Amino acid sequence: MKFEDVMTTVEAASRWNVSPTTVKLYCLGTKKNPAKLKKGECRKSGKSWLVTKLGMERVFGVEPSHKS
Repeated sequence: MKFEDVMTTVEAASRWNVSPTTVKLYCLGTKKNPAKLKKGECRKSGKSWLVTKLGMERVFGVEPSHKS
């Protein structure tokens, strides 16, 4: 795994065009819905949540291209 393959939930949300809250909930799960990101695909580091590119691609699909 490369250094660039790990990002904060805010960066991941921006790259996949989803809400940062959605990414965090996919890490944590809720009472009604289990976590969608598996152990090893996300974790809390201090006050920030980190996710892997592989986990994001598994759940949300290939990262959308950003055309200017």
